[in-house]
Amino acid sequence: MAGIYIHIPFCKQACHYCDFHFSTNTKLKEEMVQMICKELTLRKDYLGSQTLIKTIYFGGGTPSLLNEAELSAILQTINIHYKLDLEEITIETNPDDLSQNKLHELKSLGFDRLSIGIQSFSDEVLKFYNRSHSAEESKKCIQRARNTGFEKMSIDLMYGFPQANHELWKSDLTQAIGLDPGHISSYCLTVEPGTALGNWSQKGKFIPASEDFGAEQFELMQDYLEKAGYVQYEISNFGKPGAFAIHNTNYWKGMPYLGIGPSAHSFDGKTRQHNISNNVQYIKALQKDHLLSEKDELSQSDILNEYLLTSLRTIWGTDLQKVKRQFGIDLLASKSTDIQFFLEDGLVKIEKENLLLTKQGKLLADYIAGKLFV
Repeated sequence: MAGIYIHIPFCKQACHYCDFHFSTNTKLKEEMVQMICKELTLRKDYLGSQTLIKTIYFGGGTPSLLNEAELSAILQTINIHYKLDLEEITIETNPDDLSQNKLHELKSLGFDRLSIGIQSFSDEVLKFYNRSHSAEESKKCIQRARNTGFEKMSIDLMYGFPQANHELWKSDLTQAIGLDPGHISSYCLTVEPGTALGNWSQKGKFIPASEDFGAEQFELMQDYLEKAGYVQYEISNFGKPGAFAIHNTNYWKGMPYLGIGPSAHSFDGKTRQHNISNNVQYIKALQKDHLLSEKDELSQSDILNEYLLTSLRTIWGTDLQKVKRQFGIDLLASKSTDIQFFLEDGLVKIEKENLLLTKQGKLLADYIAGKLFV
């Protein structure tokens, strides 16, 4: 079983915090779709010709900028060249793209999960982020999507916006819960080099919130969403029972996936491959039936450490028997000092041969995983 990720590298405008690969110039959109279809064709055996594709995920960028014919061409190419046993097809969207017509198009194409980039319900914050929608558009698009028959929706929120107190974040959480999307993904605002925020920060025009402030908002989010019936099944992802996002869950469980498009990453269980992050070069190379990408061969230690990093982030935790069976390592014995310290500090727990983070431990997930690396 595996998944396919399609990277659509276009956006209407640049969000001030975003360092993903994208372009606001859409002149190459038609050629890009053609070359994405070509890459899908050329790499049809990357995962093994008999591998069943369980999930398809359109990310970016803003894949909802593609029209019906462009999305259909990509899906038809997948249908022709891959063995499908689909459980979920997701598309990332912006609220201002989700008109009634667009929602009907997406529904008719087979998309059954919308990932909607809301980020905040404050128009002032949205303007600061340079988002292309308003808070009112966010609320209306969710209702329209529900009326169109979309039962699975995920909304993105961002915490850590510098403020004197937590009232703005509490308001965002309250409004999100009130809309009842069933799934909420939330990430801390970070200052990345090369972004508008990065430049402002360098010049002293923007002062990010402290780590403690972000941690407090993380804990507020845990409390608010838990009380509303959401399960924190991964550090940044909360879903009601039965509403967990399947594609991303499979990433964290270490399942293989094929990444298509400029900057997209792939994993076949033994190697990682990433495509060039340049639209023009990506297109020119594929026009000559060549893909510009780099491949990393993973050692057993690399694979184990990646498993520790991703599995610890989830509600299922690290399967200690799997580590022993697959890698020949008794983690409880080889990392006994660190694990004992984390147990005594209330940061981890062991249940049914699984090592799990506690609620408090989730704030230190990367640090804990790093201490367990081999």
